[in-house]
Amino acid sequence: MEFYTCQYCYKEFDPKRRRVQKYCSNSCRSKAHHARKNTETKLPIISDSETKTEVATLPTKPEKTKVDSMSLAGTGNAAAGSLLADTIKAVLTPLDNKPATKGDLENLKKQILTRYHKINNLATRHDGALPYFDMDTGEVVYSFYDL
Repeated sequence: MEFYTCQYCYKEFDPKRRRVQKYCSNSCRSKAHHARKNTETKLPIISDSETKTEVATLPTKPEKTKVDSMSLAGTGNAAAGSLLADTIKAVLTPLDNKPATKGDLENLKKQILTRYHKINNLATRHDGALPYFDMDTGEVVYSFYDL
């Protein structure tokens, strides 16, 4: 039985197809394609003298630089920038456009769940009683007191 060498990971494999396979799996084939097409990390091609084929070398992982490491000063600068941006956004946002808070939603819930709601666009009765809508019965009720 003849074994082939994968042109991406350089492992020996038993071919599963009749034609000559270059890669041991679909993932190696896909990775090799992306490595060839990536303009930033072009894979250098080394000619293999034994098999007369061109072999792509694996990209090496770059060492961690000082910029990649995390520092206390960088964390502080990020926190200060975030705080400044949030403060500016809070100052420049009009009150009508600010998001509702939990307290606002609780007040709205209380108003909706009350039984009587004052009707502003209906005139008062001849004796001065104010019109209210009763949520339970669905009728207009007149009262001299604030309900």
